Amino acid sequence: MHIRMDQLLKISNKMDKIKTALVTGANKGIGLATARGLAKLGYKVWLGSRDKIRGQRAIDQLQSEGLVVELLLLDVSDDSSVQAAVDIVSAQTPQLDLLINNAGVALDLNVSPANESLASIRAMYEVNLFGPIRVTQAFLPLLKAAEEARIVILSSIVGSLTLSSDPSVIYGQVNFMGYSSSKAALNMVTVALAKELGPLGIKVYAVEPGHIQTDLNNNTGTLSTDEGAAVPLRYATMKLDVPNGGFFGPEGILPW
Repeated sequence: MHIRMDQLLKISNKMDKIKTALVTGANKGIGLATARGLAKLGYKVWLGSRDKIRGQRAIDQLQSEGLVVELLLLDVSDDSSVQAAVDIVSAQTPQLDLLINNAGVALDLNVSPANESLASIRAMYEVNLFGPIRVTQAFLPLLKAAEEARIVILSSIVGSLTLSSDPSVIYGQVNFMGYSSSKAALNMVTVALAKELGPLGIKVYAVEPGHIQTDLNNNTGTLSTDEGAAVPLRYATMKLDVPNGGFFGPEGILPW
């Protein structure tokens, strides 16, 4: 079930104070749509972007719509870039209510596993797996300072071992070793973080947005970026009776 923005606006509680959010990789695609959705819900949004020009273009677009967003130069694969981003956000707010680890890459999807290069696999792991770990650990003090903070991690349905090994479903018919394994590992990261942070009141969710039209798949998806953003927005902002550390898609919980 896809949640429309007007439904989120109705369901979202009126905020007594401005809540803060950071979306990584948000200069385009699902990240941009998610940043827009959060700003419409009243969040002060830091739009994370590795590229200054593309990031500013996205900021100009959202600000022209009357939304409160700020550019945050952030390369999730670079320690110094992440720390610089933490310093900037810390100087402006005592807490971060929401972190959406959206940045991701998919390389050489047309190459068979036996021929995938280690360089390509390492590049995907650096962004898809180590990036969310790096960003979450760096921003954890600000997240702990918030009341009931949430961390939403953009995974992928091809990171499901159950579905990927089932030849009767489409996900069992594709074979992306580097990309899929980086997302499967990311699901385990979600579980580990939820175990530690759950007792502190922090929710951690992995989400699969659906088959979305993005640069990641050469715009071959069947759903719009707004439809894709509805899933992270749902688990980021709504009161849900779902297990902490779970893996969720448009229709609900997904198998590991």
